[in-house]
Amino acid sequence: MVEELVAAGVSAVSVGLVCTMAAARVVKQYERGVVLRLGRLRPEVRGPGFTMVVPFVDRLRKVNMQIVTLPVPAQEGITRDNVTVRVDAVVYFRVVDAANAIIQVEDYRFAV
Repeated sequence: MVEELVAAGVSAVSVGLVCTMAAARVVKQYERGVVLRLGRLRPEVRGPGFTMVVPFVDRLRKVNMQIVTLPVPAQEGITRDNVTVRVDAVVYFRVVDAANAIIQVEDYRFAV
């Protein structure tokens, strides 16, 4: 009887430990965490640090708040005086609102 209670206690503690490990997330200093609970946006954006989410219910999407550079492929054009010009470019962008970057656009990096 005692062995069965000990085995049940050990299994309950191990299940609780697995659920706690599944709920623990770390948001880095340059990121913000947007929590979606069953597909709906939670009003608060998680700041940097340790955070907990409900396992199997919440989904934490991390958004990079740093300035990102994207190279634009070289393109050729013709000026008014029929001179061929080749133009290269680099795009710099930074996310200001993490929730809008996740909710308003499917892939904000591709949208830029």
